[in-house]
Amino acid sequence: MTLKGQILGKVIVVKIGGSTLGSQDTTVADIVELQRRGKPAVIIHGGGKLITEWLAKQGVPAQFIQGERVTDRATLDVVTAVLAGLVNKEIVAEINSLGGKAIGISGADGALIEGEVKDAKLGYVGAVTKVNIAPLEALLRAGYVPVVAPVSLNARAKPDEPQLLNVNADFVAGEIAAALGAERLVFLTDVVGICGKSGKLLPKLSPAEAETLIASGVASGGMIPKIRACLRGLSGAATACIIDGRQPHTLLKDIEGAGAGTVIQA
Repeated sequence: MTLKGQILGKVIVVKIGGSTLGSQDTTVADIVELQRRGKPAVIIHGGGKLITEWLAKQGVPAQFIQGERVTDRATLDVVTAVLAGLVNKEIVAEINSLGGKAIGISGADGALIEGEVKDAKLGYVGAVTKVNIAPLEALLRAGYVPVVAPVSLNARAKPDEPQLLNVNADFVAGEIAAALGAERLVFLTDVVGICGKSGKLLPKLSPAEAETLIASGVASGGMIPKIRACLRGLSGAATACIIDGRQPHTLLKDIEGAGAGTVIQA
């Protein structure tokens, strides 16, 4: 059996939102426990709150369009420093300090993520054009948890343009899950899941129902990229979930079938 058959198809892809990581968070402990159990995982993280804080220190205003950060050159510098530097290495350090094995990379490392400018009005925000899974294969084979910062190569950069792009971490998670043929795609957020028009949690959705929530405007803001990433990830993952990362051991509970939140399944 190939490595892909042995490992990659069993991988859990976990997207950690920056707002869910804190002193009382158990996500990293859950990841270490999954590794101890022999369950391979790839982590993609955000860090939007910290980016906004650092932009404010630099006097750069934060602007969003449909949940995506407008990224000029000054913003791109901060995004790269915060995501590929501070946030990524703090997560890696915590996993290793708890007895796990993790290595942090960005989408630029090993040309893991290639992208192109998504929309001129968003600036240097990338749409993923290619995922090269070789770096993830190597790390998983060696027994490491890859921790991925969502900064990509600008595959079509002109001479006067930056070589890097800011890519929404939700979209990166969906693309990586699809490329790996992952078993499960899990989004840890700071909300209970996807809610309907009445505000009540929707525990299960079909892809068509999820699309309808976006089209009707019930799903808005930062939930839109999460749902779209789930739908993309379903081309590889058997199940995509959006769950509340603020609850103790919510990741382990989800993997064990006792979690709450919203499950999107074909």
